[in-house]
Amino acid sequence: MIRGTCVGKRLMRVAIAVILCVTMVGTTDYADAATDQEAVPAVIAKTTTSVVAIIGKPTDSKQAVDNNRYDLAHGTGVIIKSEGYILTNAHVVKNMRNIVVVTSEGKSYPGKTTHFDEESDLALVKIDATGLTPAVFAKPADVKVGEAVMAIGTPLSFALRNSVTYGIVSGMDRSVLSTYQLIQTDAAINPGNSGGALVNMRGQVIGINTLKYVQYGVDGLGFAIPVSTVQHVLEHFFKYGKVKRPSLGLELGESWEAVVGLPSSNGLEVTYVEPDSAGAKAGIKQADVLLSINGIITRNLVEYNEALKNYLPEEKVKLVLQSEGKTKEVELVLGEGKSDAAAVIQDVDGSYIDADQGKTQIGDSHFGWSMKYPAGLINQDQRSGEENNVYLSDAKGEFGINIVVEERQSEDLSKLGLMKKLAGDSGGTLLEKRYVEKKPDSYVLVVGKEETGEYYQLRAFLKGDKIYYLMLFVDKEENYTNALKRNSYNDLLDTFVLTFDANNPSIKDISGFNNTDTISTEYGLSFDVPAEWTKKDWGSGLYYANKDSEQTLSVEVSSASSGDTLKDWAARQLQTVAGSYVDSYKEINEAKDTTIGGVAAIESRYATTMGDKWRQYRVYYIFKDKYKYELKFAYPKTDEGEELNALVDTFTESVDFAKEGTNRSLGFIQDEEELVDKAKTITFTNKKYKYALHLPENWQGIFQRELDIATNTFSFNGGSLSIIADDRTSFEEMSKRLEQDHKKNAETDENYKYTISDESQLGPESLGKKFAVTYKSRNIPYTIVDYVFENQGIVYILRQRINDAVKTEEQWQRLEKAAQSFQLLDK
Repeated sequence: MIRGTCVGKRLMRVAIAVILCVTMVGTTDYADAATDQEAVPAVIAKTTTSVVAIIGKPTDSKQAVDNNRYDLAHGTGVIIKSEGYILTNAHVVKNMRNIVVVTSEGKSYPGKTTHFDEESDLALVKIDATGLTPAVFAKPADVKVGEAVMAIGTPLSFALRNSVTYGIVSGMDRSVLSTYQLIQTDAAINPGNSGGALVNMRGQVIGINTLKYVQYGVDGLGFAIPVSTVQHVLEHFFKYGKVKRPSLGLELGESWEAVVGLPSSNGLEVTYVEPDSAGAKAGIKQADVLLSINGIITRNLVEYNEALKNYLPEEKVKLVLQSEGKTKEVELVLGEGKSDAAAVIQDVDGSYIDADQGKTQIGDSHFGWSMKYPAGLINQDQRSGEENNVYLSDAKGEFGINIVVEERQSEDLSKLGLMKKLAGDSGGTLLEKRYVEKKPDSYVLVVGKEETGEYYQLRAFLKGDKIYYLMLFVDKEENYTNALKRNSYNDLLDTFVLTFDANNPSIKDISGFNNTDTISTEYGLSFDVPAEWTKKDWGSGLYYANKDSEQTLSVEVSSASSGDTLKDWAARQLQTVAGSYVDSYKEINEAKDTTIGGVAAIESRYATTMGDKWRQYRVYYIFKDKYKYELKFAYPKTDEGEELNALVDTFTESVDFAKEGTNRSLGFIQDEEELVDKAKTITFTNKKYKYALHLPENWQGIFQRELDIATNTFSFNGGSLSIIADDRTSFEEMSKRLEQDHKKNAETDENYKYTISDESQLGPESLGKKFAVTYKSRNIPYTIVDYVFENQGIVYILRQRINDAVKTEEQWQRLEKAAQSFQLLDK
């Protein structure tokens, strides 16, 4: 039986986002509240009015609305100002639209994110309200391990808003994949509860609930952002509009002890120094170890971030470092770190939380069908490309509807033929089978009951070369056998028609036919490629190509070296290309500055040819954090035009860098180009055929396993050196055969030019011949030089081949030098 990707009863999925909020310093203190459990109701009554629930549509930057109107994100917030400022988690509102804030008394307000800081995971949402009750902060020094606390929030479901759990402060100064220190508590914190207030028994907020390790099956282990961090972030929000975070311009690595949680006094190793940064100007180098900032010890990254919280950009600090075995003190002026405030997605004015408001029909514009869209129907599938399968389900889980379109079918199928195709997909007990004549679309009907007790109703429609399958599944027998329910199911199915009115604003289009696919990488980089392109397993990078592999995109990622700059790197890459081709076989355009994914970049354009077809390249060089990204488009030069420009523009506009999408295990990636020494050679030895030679290390084939085979070829772009050993023929036979081949080629084509001379690679006293050829194959001119000689019963051919396009003086000399390094072994 045909089914969608979601079959049978499928309950709606609620995307639960965790939210947390914080409060402004207030004047009221519930000092009379006792710490025993009898006082809990009184404390709750006074604090819960400051806690709100937050709900909205989860989305990313490329998708304004979600297909599923029931796919909502929710969490918790804390009122910090009476005029409508709500503190919550940054990760909740970062990709949330259509925000609605609901107060404890059940009043709802539309909200908009006004301040955002991903590092602390705090954000502010503003609602148009006055007279709200702001929460009260505790003093940071008053928070103690063991004191009783309550967590107030919206766990699991929006219907459970302002729920309260009870526990104690289990620990202080914790660091759990966080930038700053956290409070640990055993008060239950579930998804959606995060973002709420952690309050003491005096009704004061001591922290903002932020996460729980439920994925590891851990119970009684929750965390909250302490009031000290909350107050710090709020002060910056209202004073500067963002958190002004100082920066040393250093990438730092923790010691092994710090990573596993052991006490450590090793400090933080400098793994990267950003060019022109405060650290670089102060002379800090890679491998230095940072020990303290203005006397504050920095044994791990959390201590480092906590130390920097005390300062603003442009302020002076003294650092103690260990450099080359010696301790030194450095004074520098702090720079300013990059702000993530622009990463938040703002709400669309006039939008509503139900993205499908006003939609009474649902359909697919690509496959051309539509039907009634009741409020309780959920589109479960997120489709892409040419997928032709959609699954709809009832919000209460009573039934599911599967719609499948099969293309390239026979257009002259009879009623019997259509019936046989549908009946072949049915199973269990057949209850009904007939052809239904009905306008506007007739169909084959099959009704049955599975052995599991599930009822199904299948309908098949034929239009052109497409068969449309409309399938209803009902799990419970009492639902299908109930006449009223069955009639409601039939009424819904009867609205299915093989038309789609694109001018009807009440139709929700769920077409999954997309022109592009979004690629998300482990490097925090995402981008769009045409839907018909496929990933290729070429080299060590990421490669994508169209069907004939003529148009390609390559993505190479490597670590930036300390002191390197974007301009210098791009210039080196372009110089490598320029130095690899003869002038008449290359076109180099001047590089220009641009912006990709909100990051400064350099674009280079150049074209090369081997003499036949010109190939155009558009390369984008990007520095992001401590990594280098080379994004290269390659295509035939004849493809240049509006269509190709639109393709590249679509790609560049889609590029996005998301820090949270980066694999946490991502480490140093060596850029091999930085290690290339063109003068460096490696000795290649073939013991079976008793020879050795010295070859450029960056040629291909140098490190192959089969060292003792008869033919070995070492290549570079547009050229190669081959050694052919033959112990089954004589020097005279081989020379005669080669001479006959060259003569025949010359007789056949007057452009085939060759010369033969007595010359041996082994020296003037040895017998040998040299064959030199210049020719053009498929419009690619090239030169071949063969040295043929014999030693101890083995005939050798040493073959140099190079295309005219890359026959620069430097590359020709390197090829000749490699050939001349050939030497015979005694054993």
